[in-house]
Amino acid sequence: MHDFDRRDFLRGSTIAAAASTFGLLVPPESQSAPTLPSSPQWDAGRVRHLLPTVSDSRVLVKASFHAPLTQAPMLRVGSTTVRGRMSDTRGEFWQFHAADLKPSRPYTLALVGNRGRALCEPWSLATFPAADEKPQSFRVLFYTCAGGHEAFGFLPPVIRNRLLRRALSFAPAAMVAIGDQVYWDLLAPENGPKMGASPAAERIAGKFDRSALVLGSDNETVLKRAVEPQLIEVYGADFRSTPVFFMQDDHDYFDNDEATDEVITFPPPYFSLQLARATQSLFYPEFLPDRARPLGLPWSAAGDRFDGVAETFGTVRYGRLAEILLYDIRRTQTLAGPSAVYLDLEVEKWLKARTAAREVTHVVHVPSNPPGWTAGKWGEWYPDVLGPDGKLTTAKAKPYWQPGWLKQHDRLMQAIAAVRERVPLVMSGDLHAIAIGRMTRSGRLDFSANPINAVLTGPISTRPSGWPSARRGTGALPPAHLDMAEDVKPIEQHGFTIADFAPDKIVLRMFKWDVNTQSAEAIDNLDPFHTAVLTRAA
Repeated sequence: MHDFDRRDFLRGSTIAAAASTFGLLVPPESQSAPTLPSSPQWDAGRVRHLLPTVSDSRVLVKASFHAPLTQAPMLRVGSTTVRGRMSDTRGEFWQFHAADLKPSRPYTLALVGNRGRALCEPWSLATFPAADEKPQSFRVLFYTCAGGHEAFGFLPPVIRNRLLRRALSFAPAAMVAIGDQVYWDLLAPENGPKMGASPAAERIAGKFDRSALVLGSDNETVLKRAVEPQLIEVYGADFRSTPVFFMQDDHDYFDNDEATDEVITFPPPYFSLQLARATQSLFYPEFLPDRARPLGLPWSAAGDRFDGVAETFGTVRYGRLAEILLYDIRRTQTLAGPSAVYLDLEVEKWLKARTAAREVTHVVHVPSNPPGWTAGKWGEWYPDVLGPDGKLTTAKAKPYWQPGWLKQHDRLMQAIAAVRERVPLVMSGDLHAIAIGRMTRSGRLDFSANPINAVLTGPISTRPSGWPSARRGTGALPPAHLDMAEDVKPIEQHGFTIADFAPDKIVLRMFKWDVNTQSAEAIDNLDPFHTAVLTRAA
């Protein structure tokens, strides 16, 4: 391993500043307020990508390097030093977990390699407020569907990165990426032959051996070749100072949700599950523990993960101002007819308990699959399906759809609407559209006294054939089961949503960019096309 000696920031007087960050020579007061360099000036050194997450007392960082590291790197978080844990089997991917940190504190972070050499320039990252603090504001970036390989028609990584940089220019305190970080479908009868199971995919990455291990075999090479362009080339180290929360949805298990007499892709088969777990382990952080989230929920506190982290069900807790509940509906879904669920019943209990809790001002639900709209897909909450006339209908049965899924939907929506002193809000993705509306009825449940605000946050990287109207001949529409007052009907354009939480309201700013009519340069000056101010019902 050669020493890192790029550019001049380690030379002259600057080397002393960097070295003091790595050692114990910097007094606490000088560590507490680091300055974040602008992206063009920040030296990534040997680092390919950095994606951190935080809680009020912990930091978890995922990183990759241009060449394997033969010795474990160290991460310094202020005066705390933690040893890296190798995420792959070759030393290219590493993760770092620091605990017992102070809430609401900016820290200087630095990665150190062999003989104490810097692996990149130091950067800043702040912990969240403690659970009993009362912050007055919290800004969060939301979006969906940022994955996809350019070879299959998805937006070039440089364009996706440009959209994300525009979103970062508004200085969000956190980011939530709602599912579909990866598109490389394998078994899905319609999608697989066009994507991960295609000859083009095999030329790009090779072919998976479903009987072999994912990590430590040739499958590891295939996984990296397939996924790196979808994540590393999109994010790099741009989010190094912004805590990230990556959710998984169907494509993150390397398949589309499809059901035929030949194959049903979910619940995920074992190999698909291992691909999803390996992708998360290598590329982006799991969810850190939260005091109000049971450690025994499915896919929490697994033995091959850092202590207490969760893979599938997470929390963004920002003092007493906001609690954002993140849940992947794919991993625990069942096919049990009237009693089928998307979410394990213990997860449902947790969601209901947190929704009913009164110590937090705003509680937001973020499922990986959207309440409020349908495009007739199999793996949705709703029974609507495309009829012979190309329109959505419930008169025709949707093959393999489970009525228990809708029952669980109604139980969750009822719990959300029941808290009258709070803004009811559900934000989701998956449907490749931007929309906002108010759910006033779900089946026999009347929400008119406290309508549920539903938002489609906007996709970052949909390919031309991926829009609902292109794929199924119909855009996303409210299902027959609901009454929805649509303030913005689903728009099939790339975009994102920024949410500002304050004690008395939530302000949503929605952004869109039209790949067909706008230049890439226009992204740099995108302004919100719609702003919604959400307040509690009178």
